[in-house]
Amino acid sequence: MLTGYIDGLGLVFQLGTLLAIAGGTFLGIIMGVLPGLTSAMAIALLLPVTFGMPPVMGIGMLLGTLCGAGASGSIPAILLNIPGTPSSVATTFDGFPMAQKGEAGRALGLAIVASFFGGVASMVVLSLLAPPIAEFALRFGAAEYFSLSIFGLVIIASVAGKSLLKGLIAGLIGFFCSTIGTDPIAGVDRFTFGQLSLLTGINLLPALIGLFAVSQVLKDAFEYDPSNKLQNSPHKVDIARPRFIETLRNWRALLVGIVSGSVVGPVPGAGGSIASLVAYDQARRFSKTPEKFGKGHGAGIVSVESANNALLGGALIPTLALGIPGEAATAVLLGGLMIQGVTPGPMLFESQSGIIYGIFLAYLVANFFMLIIMCLGIKLFVRVLLVPRKQLISAIIVFCFIGVYGVDGDVFNLYIMLAFGLLGYFLNRYGFGTAPVILGLILGPIAESNLRRGLQTFGGDWTPFFTRPISVTFLVIACGLLALTLWQNYRTRQQDAAPDAA
Repeated sequence: MLTGYIDGLGLVFQLGTLLAIAGGTFLGIIMGVLPGLTSAMAIALLLPVTFGMPPVMGIGMLLGTLCGAGASGSIPAILLNIPGTPSSVATTFDGFPMAQKGEAGRALGLAIVASFFGGVASMVVLSLLAPPIAEFALRFGAAEYFSLSIFGLVIIASVAGKSLLKGLIAGLIGFFCSTIGTDPIAGVDRFTFGQLSLLTGINLLPALIGLFAVSQVLKDAFEYDPSNKLQNSPHKVDIARPRFIETLRNWRALLVGIVSGSVVGPVPGAGGSIASLVAYDQARRFSKTPEKFGKGHGAGIVSVESANNALLGGALIPTLALGIPGEAATAVLLGGLMIQGVTPGPMLFESQSGIIYGIFLAYLVANFFMLIIMCLGIKLFVRVLLVPRKQLISAIIVFCFIGVYGVDGDVFNLYIMLAFGLLGYFLNRYGFGTAPVILGLILGPIAESNLRRGLQTFGGDWTPFFTRPISVTFLVIACGLLALTLWQNYRTRQQDAAPDAA
């Protein structure tokens, strides 16, 4: 290992490689800020640029893009209540309320530092624990993936707010929408109504932008109040700076986020949405003041953003050790690895140790570049709040249309975006929330395909779902969290009713 790191240092600390990593990080930050432009899209755009580069330089540029986009998705989530990436959904829970209270700079400062700590920690996990964690993730079969989906459904209920029923209904709406398209097992068309664009199902990106961006634009348009401006005073903009000390004070939330991201990251297909929501939910449970979450609490931001970047290093573990991408962005990155002649697999650490440890160090350097670039631009990011609301809404909707149409040039995706925008507006208006719908869309295909595949494998027998150790562990934890959520909701209702009775 030490020899590999020594060889890797010589490959990374060259001017061309450092410039490539910095350029990729900057592009990733830009992509993460703009709704609809994802890290996977940024990596795909950069792939042709890396063709003539040495392996560490080319992969370092792609990793910089991945790191930058993972961190900067918090910027629109905090400033505009629009997640730049799916994993930033939970950032809106406390980030946007802080911005509304005039603490946008503080929220961004916490998000940047938490992302940095999460990224550095994930690099340690990636380099030291890759073999055992990859072996653990390899044990996941159909039963384990189904149980993981059920666990995610319980997380929906935990973050949905005061009403467990409304949260579950919103989640089931997402589950239903995930069934649209071709049956993953039988190949039969379902709910497509002859529309060819629906054969592959509902594209997550238009749904995400519709539920969060378009619904927010509709809310601003229908409920516009000239006396209630989003802009903050210049004094509040001046407090925008990295919050190292405050982040470390929230060490419990930081640790929960790092652990959640590192554990969920290696699970192929789990994704950042699950990691961030798990981190947020657990940070709230471990907090001494859980009632502050959702109202602009710094610990909520720290837990989510540390999990987001901790997940990236974890997601690289199955990508490098098994050739199984942990999320969409690492799937594109896998293509970049193959282009560079790096063949993922168990022998990778033996046959190309210098290159693989150079990649580890490149990811570490990318996190430092992310911290520097984000710190230098933090005041500029906060000044988005000073843009007149009408112009800001117009710019947002233009970027939404460009981002959605740019995915595959399909106009039908624009209709999906608008439909989910209307759905999101009414869900928010009546207290259901939009985050459960997105998580339902993500978990639906995982739950359905693995349930049916598991039943086929086990000959129609349900008992393996409840007897396999990892699967039953997920189910037991899910039942415990569900019971705890019901008890907490009951106590909240009792406390709310006490003053009225008095």
